Amino acid sequence: MKMASSINKMHILLCLLLATLTTMAQGQTRIGFYGTTCPTVQTIVQATVRSAFQTNPAVAAGLLRMFFHDCFVLGCDASVLVSGPSTERTAPPNLSLVGFEVIDAAKTQIETVCPGVVSCADILALAARDAVVLTGGTAWSLPTGRRDGLVSRASDTVNLPAFNDPISVQISKFADKNLNTQDLVALVGGHTIGTAACAVFSYRLYNFSGTNQPDPDINPAFLPQLRALCPNGGNASTRVALDTGSVNRFDTSYFVNVRNGRGVLESDAKLLSNPTTQTFVQRFSGAAGVPALNFNDEFARAMVKLGNTELKTGSQGEIRRVCSAIN
Repeated sequence: MKMASSINKMHILLCLLLATLTTMAQGQTRIGFYGTTCPTVQTIVQATVRSAFQTNPAVAAGLLRMFFHDCFVLGCDASVLVSGPSTERTAPPNLSLVGFEVIDAAKTQIETVCPGVVSCADILALAARDAVVLTGGTAWSLPTGRRDGLVSRASDTVNLPAFNDPISVQISKFADKNLNTQDLVALVGGHTIGTAACAVFSYRLYNFSGTNQPDPDINPAFLPQLRALCPNGGNASTRVALDTGSVNRFDTSYFVNVRNGRGVLESDAKLLSNPTTQTFVQRFSGAAGVPALNFNDEFARAMVKLGNTELKTGSQGEIRRVCSAIN
């Protein structure tokens, strides 16, 4: 009996030791991760993003979208930044991403003062936060300590949310990342500073689902405005604000527009096709008769949650020397 008891105790101790070693290897993100190893990292990223934004305000939406596309594929590990044949960057949904030069510029500066310390994944996360702030959003405390991924494959982008996803597919894709329906609506609210090419929504204006008619979800008063911006057979690359009347301003007017049938993307319009997502649209937009939700607060919370998706920390992954190439 004593021998059995000793064996059980040894087994428990071994399990605890393995659990501790696993936790140490995996690590975790935390506020102030670079407080002693690279205390100027946030200042450098902020200054770099601000400079780029002053030259081209559209870069803010680009950085936010890039962070989203990075996190939704194998977690927030900067795999979207890797260049080369068949990388994520070459996949159709990522061909229109902009802002890579901003991340590269920040990384170059950081490497001169803190070589081999700060991951590209964290630089991208910080840049996305700073982009929101520059467009009028509220800042939030951002945990850091991510590591950069070791793979980047175009084929892994198949589950990125798409512009024509029905709401059930959107909910499922977000749930796969441990993001609930409120997170979905809050994060899609990032479209308040976004734009889209006519190519990804003009089918809604002229021949929706093969009907030779416009999408009935589009407010009839809004349709002529969209058709003027994207004439049938016109320039497919023309970009249109996803938040009409409020481009480059991080605010709640996007939700007001969606609520009023002025969502540009089909996926945005479909937020009204589900009772739960519709309610969150109403609450974020300040609609009468429903308790209001603070969009800035909930967006920040959802961004932190997204940023902790499928983390690589501790001894996992690497710290890249340049963001566009795996070491």
